[in-house]
Amino acid sequence: MGQYITTHEFYHVYTDEPHATRRKEILKKYPEIKQLMGHDWRMSIQVAISVCIQILVAILLRNSSWWTLFLCAYVIGGTINHTLSLALHELTHNLAFGHSRPMSNRLLGFFANLPLGVPASITLKKYHLDHHRFQGDLVYDTDIPTRLEVFLFSSRIGKLIFLIIMPFLYSFRPMFVFPKAIHVLEIVNLILAFTFDGLMFYFFGGKTLTYFPLSTILGLSLHPISGHFIAEHYVFKEGYETYSYYGPLNAITYNVGYHNEHHDFPYIPGRNLPKIRKIAPEYYDNLPCYTSWTKVLYDFVMNDNVGPWARVTRPTKVGHVEVPTQQEYEQQMKTVVKQASKRG
Repeated sequence: MGQYITTHEFYHVYTDEPHATRRKEILKKYPEIKQLMGHDWRMSIQVAISVCIQILVAILLRNSSWWTLFLCAYVIGGTINHTLSLALHELTHNLAFGHSRPMSNRLLGFFANLPLGVPASITLKKYHLDHHRFQGDLVYDTDIPTRLEVFLFSSRIGKLIFLIIMPFLYSFRPMFVFPKAIHVLEIVNLILAFTFDGLMFYFFGGKTLTYFPLSTILGLSLHPISGHFIAEHYVFKEGYETYSYYGPLNAITYNVGYHNEHHDFPYIPGRNLPKIRKIAPEYYDNLPCYTSWTKVLYDFVMNDNVGPWARVTRPTKVGHVEVPTQQEYEQQMKTVVKQASKRG
C-alpha cells in the first residue's frame, strides 16, 4: 500500500490543447450549436435554495454533538457546499446573467460564497480562466500539481492524503505557482464572507460557525462529488487529457461532468452541455469517459500508473502570450456570443 511509483514524470507534449480545434470543427459542421450559447439565470434559484438550506442546517446544529455536526457537515453540508463551489465555477464564465452583466454574476457569486466559510469567488475567477486559455501550461495552468506534490504524494497512501487535503492544495497552489495582484473585489469578497461568519458566530455560536468551513473541507476532499477534480484532467488513458462524466451527480452539479463539452464551449451554460453531445455525438461518444466519480477516486489511489504526475503539460508561453485581463476576457466573450447569435 505504501510503495512508490517509479515514473513521476508528467505527460509532456508540444501540441496545442485540443479543445479550440475541436470547437472550430464542430461549429463548422453544426452551426446550430451557437444557439446554445448565452446564460441561464435559473441557476440562481438553485444557488438561493442551497444557501438557505445551509444556513438553516447550521442553525439547527448549534446545540448538537460534535459527532452529529461532523456527520451532517459531510453528508449534507459537504454535498451542498461542493455544489456551491461549482456554482462559482459557472459564474467565473458569467453563465448566470451573461457577459453583459458581469456585476450581477459577481453579486450572485458573493451570495453563493457565504456558506463556504472562506472567500473564494473572485480568486477562483482570477485563476480559472487561465486554465481554459492555457490548458496544461506549466505556469499559467495552476490546476496542475507542482513537482513537490508529485514527490510527496506518489505512493498509494500519499495519493489518499492528496485527496484528503485537496481543498488546501487547490486554494494555496495558485498563490505559489503564479501569484497575482489582489483585486479590489477579492477584498470585498473577504469582508462579506468574514462578516457573515462573524454574524453566525455572534447569534448562534461556535458550532454553527464551524459547520460552514467544515462542510467545505469535507465536501471538497474525500467526497463522491470530489471525483470530478480527478476525473476532469488526470490521464487514465494515454493520449487523452480531458474526460467527461455521464452520471447522476450531474443533476446537482450544473453538469460539470460534461467536461469535454465544457472546455470545447466554455460560454455555454451547464444545462445546455448535454445538448452538445446529442447534436455532435461522433465527437464525444468515442472519447473515454466515466459513470462513477467514486470509482475514479478509488482507481486514482489504487492504480499505480496514475497519480499527481498523470497530467498533460506544455511548455510555458510566458513572454510570448499576452494574458488578457478579466475585463478584456469578458468583453471578448460578450462579442463572441453576440456574433454567434447573429450568425445563428
